[in-house]
Amino acid sequence: MHNFNLKNGQTYKVREYTEVDFERVHELNIEEEWNNLVKKEEDTRNAWGHSNVRFLVFDDDVLVGYVRGFTDGYVTTYISELLVNQHCRGQGVGRELIKFVHHLYPRTRIDLLASKTSKSFYEANDYRAFYGFRKTIEEYW
Repeated sequence: MHNFNLKNGQTYKVREYTEVDFERVHELNIEEEWNNLVKKEEDTRNAWGHSNVRFLVFDDDVLVGYVRGFTDGYVTTYISELLVNQHCRGQGVGRELIKFVHHLYPRTRIDLLASKTSKSFYEANDYRAFYGFRKTIEEYW
């Protein structure tokens, strides 16, 4: 377990995800209206089970955020999801969580995709834009 001591004096605990945590993750997804992950609950559960970067942030016993992704440990750490409860945003939780992951895999670069609403967070934290593409299996037909 790891502690984040934020500038406002708040301390959060970080620990690795275990299978019994999924219901809390799912509840946070519902709260924050991450509807695709909510709708695909079983796929989301399996994604957490197959990810090798998966950490949760707690304020006492309350889940306030998480990060999920993948790393090869040498070149790339890819952040699939970073979510912080809207009531805890602006305190540095997301920034500290990514920094925590990056320190676990210091040889890697962090790659991630941003939405219109999260773009400003990453820009404010000195991430540089790069271009990528996306296609689902349904888009082949």
